[in-house]
Amino acid sequence: MSFPVQHDRTAHRFEARVDGAVCELDYHLTGAVMTITHTGVPSVARGRGIAAALVEAAFAAARAEGWKVVPACSYAAAWIRRHPEYQELCA
Repeated sequence: MSFPVQHDRTAHRFEARVDGAVCELDYHLTGAVMTITHTGVPSVARGRGIAAALVEAAFAAARAEGWKVVPACSYAAAWIRRHPEYQELCA
């Protein structure tokens, strides 16, 4: 399932709004290194692949920008283990 994900560069956040719930992925950017610090999906929206869509959007943005990624939050770390096609982006 696909969800529209917005990238708020100023807030260093990716967001998806699903059934009124705000789902988010927060990151820090230091030079050309994106550190994913938090991925959150409210309980009313869980189980639909939203967190995966947020992390994938973050990795896609990093690839487009030429950034490396540190998946510091537990969800992003687990996601990258399941998606070796993005492994070369990890710092």
